[in-house]
Amino acid sequence: MKVLVDAFGGDNAPLEIIKGCHLCLQEYEGLTIGLVGNQSIIEKVAKENNIPLDGLVIHDAPDVISMEDEAGEIMKSKNNSSMAVGLQLLADGEGDAFLSAGNSGALIMGATFIVKRIKGIRRPAFSPVMPTSKGPTLLIDSGANVEVRPDMLQQFGIMGSVYMENVLHVKNPRVALANVGVEEHKGGELQHEAFRLLKQSGLNFIGNIEARDIPAGACDVIVADGFTGNVIIKMYEGVAKELMKKIKAMFLKNLKTKLAAALIKKDIYELKQYFDYNQYGASPVIGVAKPVLKTHGSAKAETIVTSMRSVMEYTNCNVIGQIADRVAQLKDRKEENKNS
Repeated sequence: MKVLVDAFGGDNAPLEIIKGCHLCLQEYEGLTIGLVGNQSIIEKVAKENNIPLDGLVIHDAPDVISMEDEAGEIMKSKNNSSMAVGLQLLADGEGDAFLSAGNSGALIMGATFIVKRIKGIRRPAFSPVMPTSKGPTLLIDSGANVEVRPDMLQQFGIMGSVYMENVLHVKNPRVALANVGVEEHKGGELQHEAFRLLKQSGLNFIGNIEARDIPAGACDVIVADGFTGNVIIKMYEGVAKELMKKIKAMFLKNLKTKLAAALIKKDIYELKQYFDYNQYGASPVIGVAKPVLKTHGSAKAETIVTSMRSVMEYTNCNVIGQIADRVAQLKDRKEENKNS
């Protein structure tokens, strides 16, 4: 498998990306990595930090899309950037998947218009995996589509369900719609119609879910518009970060609490790991015709290693083909119902 990696995406690029890719080649058998970015800078950084480039194929791309750039620049002034060139290489069959820690909006834009969507899919979506007390749950969408239609939310449910079944091996995943209450009549017109469509989708749809029930593992797939989903995940991350800070401060308060911390050091570490985004790797841009995955903007070398595992699992599971089949089946059912 050849994975194309955006060498200049993220806050710690290119050094941590190059480091991570070198570690990936040692960790995973049968993996080839294509580093996309300014070749002279990649070689200079690797030499200065004693990182061997053996096994890494470099695809030269002179420009960089920064986090401040408008998403549309990937199709305009930044069409020679590491992200744009990497996506084009993927579209041209020069790699099996693409991984970036860069500008999220530009990645969605580029994936949609360069790599293209799965046939029948209205909009691709970001789909991060979140920890809960009953195991991981998938949030779709977490920011790609601020404004959506009910049929898009129905497709998000289908795509999320296929992902959970095949990548995380959850049988008959429970799908829920993020809403302001669990009752069917709650929410606005968008939620009412989406609720109706999700009930008709053939999914294991369990109804609405309130944000407070997500950490308890009330469902396996959370369907949301991008605005709501982004608020959910950012709040999730913020609360986890502050909670760990408070726990750390509590155990460093005095000698007694320091001794207590020493006794439960392993448990504290496990709690920290529970909230650590690094363990969940990369999030796929679900709905795109080839595997495109986004890892955290502050990704370091170890994040790239766990993200590469996500890339390989997603690519090998043929999630994209199964989504195409499920969407086609749904379309056929709608046509049959219309004609009956």
